[in-house]
Parts: sequence; C-alpha cells; structure tokens
Amino acid sequence: MPQPVLLSDVGKVLIDFDFSIAARRLAERCDHPAETVLTLFDDIKGPYEDGRMDDVAFVREAIAATGFRGTAQEFEAIWCEIFTQNEPMRATLGALAGKLPMHLLSNTSGLHKNYFLRTFAIFQHFQDGVYSYSAGCSKPGEAIFHQTIAKLDLDPVRTFYIDDLAANIETAARLGFRTFHYSFAKHPQLQAELDEWLAAQGIG
Repeated sequence: MPQPVLLSDVGKVLIDFDFSIAARRLAERCDHPAETVLTLFDDIKGPYEDGRMDDVAFVREAIAATGFRGTAQEFEAIWCEIFTQNEPMRATLGALAGKLPMHLLSNTSGLHKNYFLRTFAIFQHFQDGVYSYSAGCSKPGEAIFHQTIAKLDLDPVRTFYIDDLAANIETAARLGFRTFHYSFAKHPQLQAELDEWLAAQGIG
C-alpha cells in the first residue's frame, strides 16, 4: 500500500518569483521597455513549458523576439535569476526530513527547473518530481496528475498536495488528494493542517 506522501507545487509555494526583475534587466539590453517586454514571450512561453520547445529553441526565439543584445548564457541568467526561497516553508520541510517522501509537481521549464534545484537548499528535501515541460502537459489538466500518480506510485487519499492556484487545487481535490490552497500569508494555517494530517497518518 502506498505510504503517505507530501506533494508540492514550486512557484509561490517553495520559492517566490518576480518576472519584473527579468523585465528590467532585459529592457537594459534591448529596445523594448520593461513595462511591455514580457508580452513578447506570450507566444512561446506556453509551448516551452509544455515541452513543445526545448531550452535552445526557447532562448533563440526569445533573443530574436526581443532583440536582446547579449549571449545566450547572459539571457539564461536573466531569465532564471527571478526567484527567492520561502524560508518558513524551508523550516517546515526541514522538520519533516526523513519522515515521509516529498515530491514536486510543477508547471515549469527546463531552464527554471535546473536553476532552482541547484540554487535553493529547500529542494534537498525532495526525492523526485514531475514537470510540465517533460510531461508534455500542465496543470490544471488531469493528465499531469495521472502521470504523477503513476510515476511516483501515489495514493491520492494519502497524499497531501500544496499549490497556490485554485484551479490546480480543484483538479487535485477532484482526484482525491488532500489539498491545501497556499499563500505566503497562510503559512501558519498550512503548518497547523499539515501537523494534523501527519498525526492522522501516524507520523510524529
């Protein structure tokens, strides 16, 4: 029988992000203002995060769309250096280390995944993950949840799932997961509900 598992989204849960940081830095290296430069990614960001475009193609198309004056490596750094770690969540997960498996489920790209996994200590607590760019589908669709259940051998009823977006929570709840709709301000509430759930699972 599958054991209890913690499954978590990444952005706005484990780490915060602010694309305006990238917008300001891009605007310094191209002829588009920070206020509008991110709209130039509208046609490529979705296909990229769904795996229909690889890292190299995305960077090439992004540089072409923006007229970015710099190298591919410089663009990648700007695109990725938008995150900060959620310290309260790091403390919560640190206290659970070794007590139950922890996995990730995220709509993200290869560049971002590789960056946050190597940059932030919070990710040392996670054993595995499912990511939209490699799954070929994304939340809130059910397909990526079914892939996650199969790949990670999850029993939704015994899986505590955390996400910041209501649509993703709705899908997870419909599939039987125990869910928590997260925001940074609600961290104390998460801690309380997680502690209650862990006790019910026999995990102290």
